[in-house]
Amino acid sequence: MWTRRAFLKAGGLVFVAAGVGGSPAFVGRTARAASGAAPFGRRKVLVTVFLRGAMDGLAAVPPLAGELGGARLTALRPRLALSARGGDGAPLDLGVGFGLHPAFAPLLPLWRDRRLAVVHGVGSPDPTRSHFDAQDFMESGTPGDKGTASGWLNRAVGLGGHEASPFTAVALTDALPRSLYGDEPALAVSDLSRFRVGAGGAPVPGAGAAGAGFEALYAEAAGGLLGERGGETFEAMELLSSARLSSYRPARGADYPRSPLGDALRQVAFLVKAGVGLEVAFAESGGWDTHVRQGAAEGTFAQRADDLARSLAALWTDLGAQRDDVVVMTMTEFGRTAAENGSGGTDHGHGSCLFVLGDGVDGGKVHGRFPGLAPGELYEGRDLEVTTDFRAVFAGVAGQHLGLEADMDGVLFPGWTGERLRLLHG
Repeated sequence: MWTRRAFLKAGGLVFVAAGVGGSPAFVGRTARAASGAAPFGRRKVLVTVFLRGAMDGLAAVPPLAGELGGARLTALRPRLALSARGGDGAPLDLGVGFGLHPAFAPLLPLWRDRRLAVVHGVGSPDPTRSHFDAQDFMESGTPGDKGTASGWLNRAVGLGGHEASPFTAVALTDALPRSLYGDEPALAVSDLSRFRVGAGGAPVPGAGAAGAGFEALYAEAAGGLLGERGGETFEAMELLSSARLSSYRPARGADYPRSPLGDALRQVAFLVKAGVGLEVAFAESGGWDTHVRQGAAEGTFAQRADDLARSLAALWTDLGAQRDDVVVMTMTEFGRTAAENGSGGTDHGHGSCLFVLGDGVDGGKVHGRFPGLAPGELYEGRDLEVTTDFRAVFAGVAGQHLGLEADMDGVLFPGWTGERLRLLHG
């Protein structure tokens, strides 16, 4: 006989096997949208992509020759700086004194259409060069304070004031990211095709004693233990089953790379189109810690940039008519040193840049103040200075897009008294 404790333990194993993090027990009625009607209608969606490892903003969007410091960057990086003399290895001229790394070429049409913007010299006021601490501070939204329990994206969801949905906040990751910790419901679902239970007696891989199928165990042993909420959980997981996702076909021309990020953003598009009440989506891209063999036009950085650019471009094509509802924003914990190191890479720095994509974005511009690369302009004599606090960007984008009042910025980012950087029209 299944005891209450054994049943709950087996249930937990099933949820782990399904690739679900967070609190899946609340998943319920709103997933009915996946079977047809969308009870929540169209909602504004903020898609965030964390570039873990510290993306080199000077490689991504380098200043070109002139007073911005292009010549200085070449002197600091004799092996890594892109050639400005033309050819395949040259930066793509953005027409505003900056270039775009050639691996980001899939994003160039979005820049020219003024849907893509860059913020340069952005980062945290905290001086740490620890990946762990800097990511924690950025995701909690409280630089220098390790005592903040919740994440800024979770707080943003709580301030939105919309009818709750089990899919209001979803991370397409193995575990719930720090930015979605908090009181508001949030899910981490690494693979929506496995967001299901074992039905009809079919075992769920890795479920151990629950291999007979969680629904069968529920019918046999629950006896009202989970009640209606448990039944709704099963319904939701079935509606977002492997059969439904496997039948999803991206829009024509949406060519997602076969990578973790490409897979994640393809599933984000699926959720947006399903109308399940999604408001915040989180994805991540790793491998940006380029201490060794970073490369110029080719190399480790170019590989990561190519994956990011193709993934974002595919998402934007895939969204089609629902692009008006979506804004995409990247973030990274800090930048890299202005000068290259002896291993053909760059070390932990300070300021970096980020991208914001959307139909309502004030695009075709590099926002913020680029601080320069002269010796007296570098932070601690080695890094790009942070001239724009990341909270100004996050508050501006999330606030404008999700309809959060400016007087709530102190709740969104406790202790912050700065002003929003306005990157969206209206």
